[in-house]
Formats: sequence, structure tokens, C-alpha cells
Amino acid sequence: MNIPTSTYRLQLRNGMTFERAERIIPHLQMLGVGYLYLSPIMSAVSGSTHGYDVTDCNEIDAALGGRADFDRLTKALEQAGLGLIVDIVPNHMAVSAENPWWADLLKFGSASTFARYFDIDWSERLTLPILGKPLEEVLQDGELQVHIDPHDGKPRLHYFDTVLPLAPADGISYPPGKDEIRTLLDAQHWQLTCWQDAARHLSYRRFFEITGLVGLRVEVEHVFEDSHRLILELVKSGQVQGLRIDHIDGLADPSGYLARLRRAVGPDLFIVVEKILGAGEKLPADWPVAGTTGYEFIASLSNLLVDPKGLETIRSVYSTLRRRDDDFETGLRAAKALMVDQNFQGEMERVKKLALRARPDLKEQDVASAIRELLVAFPVYRTYGANGAVSKEDEDVLRRAVTKAANHASCQQTLNWLGSVLVDGSEPVLRLAFQQLSGPIMAKALEDTLFYRQNAMLALNEVGGQPDRAPEGLMAFHHQMEERLHTSPHGLSATSTHDTKRGEDARARLYTLSEAPVIWSNAFHHWRGMNRHYRGEHAGVMIPDPELEWMLYQSLAGCWPEGDHHASALSDRFVSYVEKAVREAKLASSWNKPDIVYEKLVKNYAAALTSRSNSAFQRHFSEVLAPFITAGYVNSLAQTLIKLTAPGIPDIYQGSEQVDLSLTDPDNRHLLKINPPAGAVEAQIESADLPFGLVKQRIIQLSLQQRKKHTDLFSRGAYLPLFARGRRSRHVIAFARHDEIGHHAVVIASRFMLGHAANGSLAAPPEFWGDTTIDLPSFLVCPSREVFSGYSVNVHELTLSAILRSLPVALIAGE
Repeated sequence: MNIPTSTYRLQLRNGMTFERAERIIPHLQMLGVGYLYLSPIMSAVSGSTHGYDVTDCNEIDAALGGRADFDRLTKALEQAGLGLIVDIVPNHMAVSAENPWWADLLKFGSASTFARYFDIDWSERLTLPILGKPLEEVLQDGELQVHIDPHDGKPRLHYFDTVLPLAPADGISYPPGKDEIRTLLDAQHWQLTCWQDAARHLSYRRFFEITGLVGLRVEVEHVFEDSHRLILELVKSGQVQGLRIDHIDGLADPSGYLARLRRAVGPDLFIVVEKILGAGEKLPADWPVAGTTGYEFIASLSNLLVDPKGLETIRSVYSTLRRRDDDFETGLRAAKALMVDQNFQGEMERVKKLALRARPDLKEQDVASAIRELLVAFPVYRTYGANGAVSKEDEDVLRRAVTKAANHASCQQTLNWLGSVLVDGSEPVLRLAFQQLSGPIMAKALEDTLFYRQNAMLALNEVGGQPDRAPEGLMAFHHQMEERLHTSPHGLSATSTHDTKRGEDARARLYTLSEAPVIWSNAFHHWRGMNRHYRGEHAGVMIPDPELEWMLYQSLAGCWPEGDHHASALSDRFVSYVEKAVREAKLASSWNKPDIVYEKLVKNYAAALTSRSNSAFQRHFSEVLAPFITAGYVNSLAQTLIKLTAPGIPDIYQGSEQVDLSLTDPDNRHLLKINPPAGAVEAQIESADLPFGLVKQRIIQLSLQQRKKHTDLFSRGAYLPLFARGRRSRHVIAFARHDEIGHHAVVIASRFMLGHAANGSLAAPPEFWGDTTIDLPSFLVCPSREVFSGYSVNVHELTLSAILRSLPVALIAGE
């Protein structure tokens, strides 16, 4: 298999085209990147900001420059010695008349060539939940109109910006009246419904809660072939050397899909899957892929960089602010119950009908209870199994879930039956429906609900994270890296992605709150007092309440600019984030039922924090935050160097090679500054005048040079934990990579450094480290060089006061 030395992710759209990506190639060469890694390139809905709403699987999007510009980009990459990974979307396509397959089935219904390409229940007319209110009101208000398309002379139904093709028919008068339009609607293969009804009833499988994306049945061989024709051509032509598979858990049979894809592309193509692993969960061993896109690596880093005792204090303070006293597990149960009972009510009903079809002798309420409680109790996103029994690992998951669900289900016998058929596969359609539902329930309940409800330590509320668990510390991290080398040495190691809740440098900064929880908590109460007059009353409660204020000040701390940059530049970004956060929490407001008055009060408060008129607060906020910012930079360099050298393929998200303080999407999908100032490439990394972003970039550049120089060492080399001795031993993480022919690299990174950096530096003064040393095994003692400083190293014992005298991290490479 062709293994990248590293990857660089670019989000196409929002101004990033193939032509602009081509202009960035010299920057990628300078960094030492191995592969460019692009978000979806296929045609998407007009104006798409992300490209996952694909309209044509076999056409490169003209909005990005089309095939001609793509061909120029791949030729330029080849000439520069870079590979290309493309993000593909096998699970779903856009519900849009711009999608020719969808348009055809709108016209011809179940008789369409493409009717079975999508996951649709054709026992009724296709539901289209596009109306803003009930159909009768839409008709009464004359909001539906019929117009002739000037291109083909065919009639189209118009509902504001939505245009729908009509079934072939004669005798349509123009313009038709209300009664004629009602008759016309009755003659279609689809029915118009209100968007709010989609949660209760929908005739097709959607992506999570997004009704604009319909499930694609790639488990059917001819659907796979028709939807992968172009990407396979690009692979066979050598233009694409790797694939990232979006939302693998959405597929009916991920294992079967990956086996078919591997046969089609051959054994050497690099493939990774977007898969969120729960605590202790491993990727199925039979999947022919290099690994995941790396969310679990972010969770591993939190074990290193969050102080357990400080986190305990933060959680204690936060608990005094909460109006609810539920713990994380109780909160997750409530969030999952909300998803089952409301947001995915229609999907839940379908699973229940399938169960009753299999066992009509069971009571409906017992079946509903068993399905509900098993979904709520499910500890991972999903299990797998298309034919026959599930794996031993998945059987254990199901058994544990059944045991937990038994505390709440109304009938143990019904629950046991459901668990058994999910294990043995005797009801394959029922099992498939359950498997394709458990993932969305977990994702929307955990990542998009609970992570916005329980906000003790925002840095831990990350995709793939377990914020309820105490940091497991240094030994746990070493164990995870040894396991990663054994099971997934070529999976991506990510620190920022287009789906993370905040940028990597914002997260690294917020980790440091655990190092001084009392300072942070006292400052929080002071800020609340300074800004109390910006609060307002709603429904008898002052808004924002203390718990929400805690979230607001942490969020602001994560994205706060260093130096003299005025906070008002943050205002629009921060206020937009706050609106999303309160809607995702689904407590006082939500996307489906927004409380505009409540939201206005919260947004006004957020805007006040970043307003030019609030200079007194901002000065104090900046003063308190200054040491946290410095310590956050130390964390950033630590996580960056570890990512570049630990088992796995380091993935750099666009612009994050410098400073990434972004908030959640869509904020993190806008292009950050990429090209550095002239002369920055040659700048001395130890220069006190070099800003943090360029220090970080130089560390990436020099480390990636080592990865290219010693590819096998970092790709396959052994992982050896190293341990410090002395009074500051807890402040350092160290490990070595080594191979059988004598190549080695020693990695040293500082941690828990709040308040310990020397003035004007990110490194601690020599007296801080004192007698702290790291012993090296004899086989690592040979002429070596510290990569960032160029200093020669040839000793058995590394003295940290010397090796970390100018930077908080070090990379020692054998010469």
C-alpha cells in the first residue's frame, strides 16, 4: 500500500478552487507535505459551501473549475512530487432537482430507472418536506406556481426557490388555479409536506436529520458501479492516490462496501474512513483500510494535556452554576431519549414496524419500549453485520446494551428477542434498520446536543472525546500509541478537521484552564459582575444564566486574539457561534423551535463582550488570559510535534500550520491564512521575534523533513516510551521511534507549563527544570542532532535544562 508521509486537508468552495489549490503547491512543498487531501470534488448543489450534497457522482464540479482545472491541478501535484487524496461520499446524495437521478424519479416515481438507487419506501408517494407551513395554507396563499421551463418547454412546479419537475401529462392549463394545482399535486409521484413533519414521517432514509440528503444504496452492485464510475477512472489513471470515505457508518454493509471498493482500486491505494471510535473500540479487523481519519488521536492527546486535579476543581465549580444536577451519563440518556422520541420519531417508527412484522404476536408498546431503551443504552455508534451473526466484539456490545436497557424496558422477554435477532441476523432487514439508526442517534445526542449542554471543560467536548472520563495520564497515552502502532499505524492523526468543535490551538489553550482552575473561576465571577448589566430577563429568569455564561467566557477565551488586535473583529463570528450553541443544546431554544427573544438576549450579551465600548472588561480579560495563552502555545507545539512523530500519518488542516483559533463549523471551514510572510521560511526558529504561528510552522516543516528522510522509521518504526527523573518529571512527555537498522528519533515535549515560561519565551528557564533528566537506552546513544536548534547530542542522559533551553519541545534525530 502506498502510505503518505503526511497529508494537508483543503476545504474546497468558499473561495477555494482547483486553480487556487494549485497556487498553494509551493507552500505545501516548503512544508514537506506528502499528499494534498481534498474535500469532495464532485458536482454539488448550486452554492454548496461544503460539497457533501452531491448532485452528480460522475462529474467534477464546474464551480471548482471543472475537469480541465482538476487535470491541471493533478499534473502540477505530480510534477511537485505530491500525491492526492479525495473525499468521496458513498452514503448519500442531494435531494435536489439538480441531481439528475433524483429529478428522474420525481418525474417517473417507482418506475424510474433510479427509483431503487435510493433508500426509499415506495409503499407510498415520496415525501418532500420542503414547505414552510401546512399544504392547505401554502395553497391558500398562492405560493405554488407552475411555469414553463424555457430550456425544454416542460412545466415545472415552483415553490419560492425550489423547482420540481412534474410527471408527464397533457392538458395542464397556464396559469392553473388553486384547485387545478391541487389536482396536479395529486397526480404526482411525490407529496409535499411541511419541513417540521420530517422527524415524524419521511419515506426515505436521510443523513442524520438533514432531509436535503437522501441515502444511497451502494450495497447494490450496479448502484456502486454507477456512483463510482468517475472516481475509479481517476484512480486508475493515477490522478488520485488515496480516498477518504465519508460517514462509513451510514452504509448498509460497510465491510462489504470496502471489500468491493478495494477490489476495484487494487491493493495499493491508500484508504481511510471517517469513523468515530468509542472508548476501547477498535476498527473492525476485516476492513481493508489504513485506518480512520483520526478523531481518536485528539482524545488521546487530552490524556496528556489536561491536569486531572484541576479538572476535578473545574467540574466542582461548574456544578454550583447548574440548574440541573444530572451527571454525564444521565444527560446522555436524556439527549438520546430526545432523539428517539422526537427528532428521529419517523425512523423509530419504521424499526418498530419491521419488528412487529417479524413478531406480530408481540405487544406494540413492548416492542417500542425495547427498541427505544436499546438505542438509548447503546454504548457505541453502531455494530456491523450484513450476513449471519455479528463479530464477537459486536456481540459483547449488544449483550451489554441489552443488560443496561433491561433497567427501563417494559418487557424483558421482548428486549431479549430484539437483542438476539440483532446478534444472529435472523431478521436482516430489522437489524440493518437498527444499525443505520443507532449511529445518528448517538452522534446527534452526544456531539450535537450534550456537548452543548454540559460545558465544564469545553476542550474535552470534541468529536471522538469522552468528556466524562478523567484524563488517564502519561502511561495511558503511551499504551494508546503502542496499540495504534499495532492496529492502525497508517491511520490519520488529526488535531483539527472541518468537523471539530474548535481549532487545535483554541483547544490547546483551553486545556490550560485545568492548570489554574481557581484563577479561572475567580476571574469568571469577576467578569460576570463586570457585565451583569448586559443581562436581560425572559420568562422570569435572567439571561444568560450562570451556566451559560461559563460556556460563553470559555468559548471566548479559546478564540481570543493575542496582543493589540481588537476583540470587535471577533464579534460576528462569536455571536454566530453562540446562536448555534444554544440551538444545538435544545434546552431554551432549538433549530426546530427557536426562541427568538431568548436568543436575542444571549446574542446581545455575547456581542457586548466583544464590543469596542466594553474596553474595561476586555483589558482585564486579556490580562488574566495572557499566561493561559502562553501555556496554550506550549500545548500547541507539544500536540503538533507528537502528531508529527507518533504512530499514524500526520494530517494538517488548512491554515492550522500557523494559528487555528476557529470555532465550530461553519467558522472552521473558512480558509485561514496559508502563505507566510516573505522570509519566514528561512527564519531562525529560536528567534525571540518570531511569532508563535511561524514557530509552529517551522517545527512542522523541519519535522516533516525528517519524516521524508526516514520514511520507514516513522511509518513502521517501534514506539518506545521514555521517562523523566527529577522534580519536574510530570512536566514532560518523551518517547522514541527506532528501527532495526539503527535509525531513531527522540521526541520531548513540555506540558503543564502555565506560569513557567521565561519572559518573552515559550521555553522555561533552566532553573525550572533543575535536575530533571531523561535516560536513553544504550542503542539510542550515538551521534545525534537536535533538529530545531542544530545542537549536537551524544549522551546517555538528556538534561532538560539544556535540551529545552530555547523551545518547549525537542526532536533529536540520529545522524
